[in-house]
Amino acid sequence: MPEVDCAVDAVGFEARGHGQAAGEERPATVLNSLMTITAAGGALGIPGLYVTGDPGGVDEAAKVGSLSIRLGLGWAKSLSFTTGQCPVMKYNRQLMMAILNDKVQIAKAVNAQAISLEDAPRGYAEFDAGKSVKYVLNPNGYVK
Repeated sequence: MPEVDCAVDAVGFEARGHGQAAGEERPATVLNSLMTITAAGGALGIPGLYVTGDPGGVDEAAKVGSLSIRLGLGWAKSLSFTTGQCPVMKYNRQLMMAILNDKVQIAKAVNAQAISLEDAPRGYAEFDAGKSVKYVLNPNGYVK
């Protein structure tokens, strides 16, 4: 298997398994996979959302924010881990200017779709089922 020098987990706590476990919530699957493919001395960035507690977690460990990650593998490979929320404010002005000057189309980039308040239950259900759409509630019809 090819290795990489660094990797980023942007999925977070609600990662799903793959293969036969594709529909199951597997919060550690991305981190364990990244540790496997990252070369010795490499680095992992973990800005994905990991919570300190999730009452609806898949098991008792997940309910208290505990994951079964292969820390021993990370240690043996001398991997560096960087965690925490993304420093969004650092890029806020640049992104705002790019949007205002029509250099990026954020809604298109994140696959956003405006829906009415009446369609909100459908949107939540589809998103929860794994549909790759970011729904934006548009109760007044301002966004077309």
